[in-house]
Amino acid sequence: MPEGHTLHRLARLHRRRYAGRPVAVSSPQGRFAAEASTVDGQVLRSAEAHGKHLFHDYGPHGIVHVHLGLYGTFGEAALPPAEPVGQVRMRMVGSTHWTDLRGPNRCELLGPEQVDVIRSRLGPDPLRRDAKPEAAFERISRSRTSLAALLMDQSVLAGVGNVYRAEILFRHGIAPDLPGRRLDPLQWKEIWADLVALMRIGARSGRIDTVDHADLPEVTGRAPREDRHGGEVYVYRRTGQPCLRCGTAVLHRELAGRNLYWCPVCQPS
Repeated sequence: MPEGHTLHRLARLHRRRYAGRPVAVSSPQGRFAAEASTVDGQVLRSAEAHGKHLFHDYGPHGIVHVHLGLYGTFGEAALPPAEPVGQVRMRMVGSTHWTDLRGPNRCELLGPEQVDVIRSRLGPDPLRRDAKPEAAFERISRSRTSLAALLMDQSVLAGVGNVYRAEILFRHGIAPDLPGRRLDPLQWKEIWADLVALMRIGARSGRIDTVDHADLPEVTGRAPREDRHGGEVYVYRRTGQPCLRCGTAVLHRELAGRNLYWCPVCQPS
């Protein structure tokens, strides 16, 4: 599932390509046809993200809410648009580019009140300027739940997914099973600042890189990571491989149906 930096990157791209001008909106697949006809030809006022949610604001005509889920993708190219291929839920055609949305978990036209309900259920987003990290820590500091689970709870912290969760815990030497209420306030401030910095890099580059300069392949001489997700990481999807800092085999287990990775030496219980 795409993490929050991907949605912010898309929002930035859609603002640049489509905002401030009329946009032709259609649903070649047909499942979004009625809603698409409502905003078709209207001016896209803005595009913004909150966590893993994307919102296209067409003013009085409504707000298109997209949640990509596990399989959703946007594909974009310069005009002219190609013939639709596959199940295109929503097509947007602007003055210079077009984009197709396929396979989202949600693609719906909402009113402002409905959008407010969605956002009220989300925790602070490290990539939003209006984020209040203290709200997340208030939830974390009262919970017996493991920090690894809390970081993935979108009502606690919006936008952090499996990769950032594993990497941020490693970078701060925190065991995944640490109860939230045992996290020190200073540790939380450092974690939040690190998430902001790492996710901003991800939003710019389109990939997740969490490895410090001293641990990069070109510095250490190790082989670059080969993974379809790209990016240099410490523990994510490196089960059994040596930790880049201490050489201990990276461990793996499932937590709440998601894969969890950590180094037992660098992240002692």
